[in-house]
Amino acid sequence: MLEDMTAQMHDGFDQLAREAVYRAMFTRRDVRSHFTSETIDDEVLARLLLAAHHAPSVGFMQPWNFIVIRDAARRAEVRDLFLAAREQELPAIEAERQALYRKLKLEGICESALNICITCDRERSQGSPLGRFHNPQMDLYSTVCAVQNFWLAARAEGVGVGWVSIIEAQALKDLLSIPEHVTPIAYLCVGRVSQFAPKPDLETQGWGRRLPLPELIMSETFRGQGEASLKSATARLNGVAAVPPSPASQRVAPAVPQREPPKEASALSFNSLNFDDASASRASQAGSGTWPSMVLK
Repeated sequence: MLEDMTAQMHDGFDQLAREAVYRAMFTRRDVRSHFTSETIDDEVLARLLLAAHHAPSVGFMQPWNFIVIRDAARRAEVRDLFLAAREQELPAIEAERQALYRKLKLEGICESALNICITCDRERSQGSPLGRFHNPQMDLYSTVCAVQNFWLAARAEGVGVGWVSIIEAQALKDLLSIPEHVTPIAYLCVGRVSQFAPKPDLETQGWGRRLPLPELIMSETFRGQGEASLKSATARLNGVAAVPPSPASQRVAPAVPQREPPKEASALSFNSLNFDDASASRASQAGSGTWPSMVLK
């Protein structure tokens, strides 16, 4: 598989491949529910871990390890850690939001097919401080890149992933026998799902909203003004009115339909920063030669 992909590397991807990359990014969800009882085949899981293992790492240190957790009793113990941590976190939540916080579904530890704890071995690059001499935390950041690779590959495979961050780190280390010099970075719930939500759960529940990208772009210095053309371009990507989701958008996405790419790729066109599977299907049926319509909800 890897040899097949690397043998065909070019300076850029064809349009279908670009669509697939952005589709994985924009439809990725932090899955807390909708897990099914279907198991994850080891061949699929191997592909996800291979993707994670090819994440960028500063100094090529590759500081990650992957603890696969299938045992139901052990996962129940992890869930107990989550419940305890959640109660500890609750007082830090604004009083008027605590009722909403209690209603939020924030984990799928026992419902998912399996769990994976991705760790960072902080001694793996000892004696080789390339990239870490002035920024010793780069091994942690590199491991987060592995998490993102795993997550995007999982979305492409139709596998849901949920990152459970409400766990006290030392308690988790004790439970999983993680050595002192190793830091747990991400505790992930992994499994097949009945659907990928059209937008993030916390947005649906009214906890937050996606920030306008133009407001986050600065020029030359922090809070520096400028880049009007760039800000205008990002605003245009998000400027088309939302399209109501169709029933098709609520189902697990099929693979990107295979079709011949246009002879001359047109300019990439986005309608917003998130797109659903129904809009991808509409675009493919239209054979428009542009990117699938993306719908901000």
